[in-house]
Amino acid sequence: MATILQQQWSSMVAADLFTVKLTQGWGVQPVHVLVMMHLASRHIHIAGIVVEPTQTWLVQVSLNETDEAEGFLKEGAYVIHDRATVFGDRFTQTLAAAEVTTVKLPPRSPNLNARVERVIRSSREECLDRFVIFSKGQLEYLLREYTEFYNEERPHQGLKKQLVSGKQGKSEGRIRRRTRLGGLLSFYDRISG
Repeated sequence: MATILQQQWSSMVAADLFTVKLTQGWGVQPVHVLVMMHLASRHIHIAGIVVEPTQTWLVQVSLNETDEAEGFLKEGAYVIHDRATVFGDRFTQTLAAAEVTTVKLPPRSPNLNARVERVIRSSREECLDRFVIFSKGQLEYLLREYTEFYNEERPHQGLKKQLVSGKQGKSEGRIRRRTRLGGLLSFYDRISG
């Protein structure tokens, strides 16, 4: 099994849904976010945000993500996901038509999708839990900022303190602090002079 995983690692994408609560009037409205992660590179992508995920919505998302020009799954041959009912036959068939195989995880096995679960936890702890979110537009903005930070500016222990993007800064020069979201997310680089 380990050999099979090593051979297919570069073509595996993990997907999971998580819930964020929007404050609306006197109540709270939950919305669902679909996040995908390319496991070899750790690159993350927010595939969609919806009030109630349905198979029809997920089929449209899978069509978008398998688009040859801009889809996140254009290089992925396997999508790993849990047993949520929304990941049903229509989702599987849509991805299969684009030559993407879905792998349904066994019941009650959150550790098998640990990397994407960790991203969800990090996005909550480092960003989402620090805001009162009033609208889907605000949530989209926060997730876009966090995703860019995660992919382009945040060093990762699992990648030997490297960036997901693979870009590395200068090794000499004055250290500069840059921020996102009003200083909530900070990152450092070096500048000449």
